[in-house]
Amino acid sequence: MDYIHSPNFPSHVEKLMKKYHVPGVAVAVIEGERTFSAGYGLASLDPPKPCTADTLFDIASSSKSLTAASVGLLVRDNDKYPDVQYESIMSNLLPDDFVMSGQGYTEGVTVDDILSHRTGLPRHDESFIGLRSAQPDDARSVTRNLRNLAVTEPLRSKYQYNNIMYTVATYLVEKKSGLAFADFLQEHFFGPLEMHSTHLQPERARTFGLGDRIALGYSWDKESERYTGFEPLDSPEAQGAGSIITSVNDYIKWVKAMMNQEHPVDEEVYKGLTKMRTFATQDADNRDPFTSPVVYAAGLEIFYYRGHIVIGHDGSFSGFGSRHFFVPEFKLGGAIFGNAGNAGDIATILSRELIDEVLGVPLSERPDWDKVMTDENLKYENDPKEEEMRRVLREDAQPQKMPLSAYTGEYWNPGYRGMTVEVKDNKLLINATDRSPGFSLTFDHIREQTEYIAHLSEFQEGGDYLIRAKFMFENDRAIKLGLELGYDEFIWFGRVEGA
Repeated sequence: MDYIHSPNFPSHVEKLMKKYHVPGVAVAVIEGERTFSAGYGLASLDPPKPCTADTLFDIASSSKSLTAASVGLLVRDNDKYPDVQYESIMSNLLPDDFVMSGQGYTEGVTVDDILSHRTGLPRHDESFIGLRSAQPDDARSVTRNLRNLAVTEPLRSKYQYNNIMYTVATYLVEKKSGLAFADFLQEHFFGPLEMHSTHLQPERARTFGLGDRIALGYSWDKESERYTGFEPLDSPEAQGAGSIITSVNDYIKWVKAMMNQEHPVDEEVYKGLTKMRTFATQDADNRDPFTSPVVYAAGLEIFYYRGHIVIGHDGSFSGFGSRHFFVPEFKLGGAIFGNAGNAGDIATILSRELIDEVLGVPLSERPDWDKVMTDENLKYENDPKEEEMRRVLREDAQPQKMPLSAYTGEYWNPGYRGMTVEVKDNKLLINATDRSPGFSLTFDHIREQTEYIAHLSEFQEGGDYLIRAKFMFENDRAIKLGLELGYDEFIWFGRVEGA
């Protein structure tokens, strides 16, 4: 704990905040019976509002351990829910609702599988329909939409991180318990642990009078060197995958309960949460220094660092980043949140430095975790596929000759629903802000009047991400649209006749 209390710690955090462009960071650490928490920077830039240990953040996927624990409570209760076991077939638990595409998946996918990202289903995140739509998704509709989403790998053959299945897990909890997931969390976790500032969805937190404590999310624009701030949005269609609004002072209570196996986490629930199920590290050589490959358990990732087990999860969503972790052997745990996507990088750096300190690793033998994180980020920034698309745009793009009216209209995919192609500023455009998270696509023609590169800009954070797009024609009129959303295969949308 001396590391946290050192006079250099605040300036170290602030230096990282400046480098990674994060306005505010909150830290809570528990070691044995001692706790420490503090906030740094600002929860809001305009008007200026200090970030404290009681500031509320959207912790995104750091929420997943609570979803897995909710399922774990059902598994533990053999009197009320004898049919819910980790090896139970999901389609038996949710008949008619849980139906997957592909032979054998509906009959084979278990509770264990959906909690450990090994169902064969890729992310399909852009299939979530949010509250800005006339017909937004909820946990039931997300579950029932599985039948319309393509699987890409054999069951249990490969780790494929999947948010959808965590929303499906909440639907299971709701169906079996008879409670809305928000109420289940309140009754079984937030209430017993006295997490009085923690809720599912920001609007629920505001309803309980906590709106003034919710941090604004921020994105950083490199060109203008300015932040854009925005309110966190409700995402009921993605409950369970994220959407917990909490503070580090509150969430450290949940970390402590897991670490010490305290109510409501008994030994059985703990074993269910920490059972190692799937290798998340696909390349054994792509590991952090002195660190084992990462294994996914249930809402928690597990790895060994210098021979000591480390358990936790991170989260990233529009304008927010987070990490929580614990090292059971040393009774060390932490929760580190911030109000920009890169806050997760800061949380990883600080958590690793704290672990080095508690392990007593000599300064000369400690990795430079800031450099490790910077190098990892450079790998993503220098993605060869993205660089090749940008080169094609600069050097090989051919002129658009086909009239744009040949492409416009509504296109439909059963899993992704409707996409409408319009013309704006003499370019093809799709406004997909009804998604969760929302985005827009602006098309640049590449070749043959059918192949395009689309610029994806996120609804809140903006940005310029490139994806491939393709049209199929019949009689000089586009009849199909393919978008490379989320993975290296086209999602095909058919033209809606008469639309």
